[in-house]
Amino acid sequence: MDKKNLEGKIDKRKGQVKEVGGVATDNRDWEAEGKLEQIKGNVKEGLGNLRQGIKDKLDELDGNKDENLPPGKP
Repeated sequence: MDKKNLEGKIDKRKGQVKEVGGVATDNRDWEAEGKLEQIKGNVKEGLGNLRQGIKDKLDELDGNKDENLPPGKP
């Protein structure tokens, strides 16, 4: 799991708590902050997924490169 995925999940959870707290206390500012933080978390999580996908693909391509070498060649 990429670091951004983890940060995104944390931001989403914090946003959910703020939103619920804002609704419970009738604090529109908190509610809006919570929704914004959830969006920020979704973006971070998406970036983390993209980064992880790129890393996985590069590792896959690097592994395929080694398999295509003739025997005895590093």
